[in-house]
Amino acid sequence: QVQLVESGGGLVQPGGSLRLSCVASGTILSIYLMAWYRQAPGKQRELVAVITAGGTTNYADAVKGRFTISRDNAKNTVYLQMNSLKPDHTAVYYCTVILRSSLSYWGPGPQVTVSS
Repeated sequence: QVQLVESGGGLVQPGGSLRLSCVASGTILSIYLMAWYRQAPGKQRELVAVITAGGTTNYADAVKGRFTISRDNAKNTVYLQMNSLKPDHTAVYYCTVILRSSLSYWGPGPQVTVSS
């Protein structure tokens, strides 16, 4: 099985930046994509950013030009760089990996809070 360990969450002031990290370990045969989701208080989970095994990226309209997803293949790690943060970015952010077999794995979802 695959295990995901996330880090980098916390409290940041509006306009500040955070970088989330997600390290994958275990049995990894073929990754279809890695992605970040978030769930704000009282709202449904939404897709934030996606990166494929080949490096193609896609973003939700709300975060284009503000967030950047990237990978370090040597470390089996995916990152989410979050800049110019706003209070409405406050949410639990979940890392996920989807394999070619359609199996999916989820990280624990650290909290990101943007507040002055």
